[in-house]
Amino acid sequence: MKTILLIEDNPDVRENTAEILELANYKVLQAENGKLGVEIAQQVKPDLIICDIMMPVLDGYGVIHLLNKSQDTASIPFIFLTAKSERLDFRKGMEMGADDYISKPFDDIELLKAVESRLKKNEMLKAEFSKNVDGLNKFFDEIKRIDDLKKLSYDRRVKPYKKKEIIYNEGHNPVYLYFLSKGKVKTYKSHEYGKELITTLYKEGDFFGYTALLEEGPYAETAEALEDSEVCLIPKEDFSSLMYNNSNVMKIFVKILSGNILEKEEQLVNLAYSSVRKRVAEALVLLQNRYSNSPDKNFSISISREDLANIVGTATESLIRTLSDFKAEKLLEIKGSSITILNLEKLKRLKA
Repeated sequence: MKTILLIEDNPDVRENTAEILELANYKVLQAENGKLGVEIAQQVKPDLIICDIMMPVLDGYGVIHLLNKSQDTASIPFIFLTAKSERLDFRKGMEMGADDYISKPFDDIELLKAVESRLKKNEMLKAEFSKNVDGLNKFFDEIKRIDDLKKLSYDRRVKPYKKKEIIYNEGHNPVYLYFLSKGKVKTYKSHEYGKELITTLYKEGDFFGYTALLEEGPYAETAEALEDSEVCLIPKEDFSSLMYNNSNVMKIFVKILSGNILEKEEQLVNLAYSSVRKRVAEALVLLQNRYSNSPDKNFSISISREDLANIVGTATESLIRTLSDFKAEKLLEIKGSSITILNLEKLKRLKA
């Protein structure tokens, strides 16, 4: 049974609305003002909120503002219930993140249709999708059922890239959001003396190239295939629709992207404060975390010493010496360009 929080200061309207919802088999929680409504929402996390705008103590705009500040309540579908029909009020509410409006007076069919529609859309957005092209296409097909996202294109071609082939260059203007459906990709920044610093490693199921789209500026780094890869190209117009046309879809994308942002922050801290030996160990742990399908087995990866040095942020010669030390300590096995981690836990615990 779905739980609906009804925030309404008029007792007659509140009781009549609650009765209609309960007859439709919804569990209804009631609040006579905005302050109490926010407290209930934070404690219970209802499936949907119906809220009046003009209320004492805290009005509807204040309610949605406070709920949007918390990750636990920001994604709850929100319907304004109001006697005010001026266009300015509608625009203000939608800009603050409201999903729908119901104007008083309303009939029971209008109310129930709005509630059912919002609950269905919210369930759809919570669905899990596999991290491959089929999952991506299913995600697009599902969200195209949302009214303001129906114009998403079908132009999502998959392009193959050979090992070491450039996907996009630093300084170029973005055209696509990229989705890695097969292989591995690195992004790196180039310095004036030709030195590279690898900023991020991407695996199958990752989106990349989104920062330039968000900032509406050129790429700050270059993307290159680490091995033969397949990349799905999503037009930037679709990315803009997903980010700015629907608040719930935007929250899903922000959640997907935030993990990579945190990873970058950790990498920069390590570069500033850790020894080369520790940074090499952390780079190897990072590679296993990113690309291993079986965490309990010894992990092997084929990677050039130059690329690994760029991840670590050190000279290739220093990297090679450190890898030799790790091999002598039986932490690694090295055959050509292939590195096999033999003792992951010891690498994680390495202090210096």
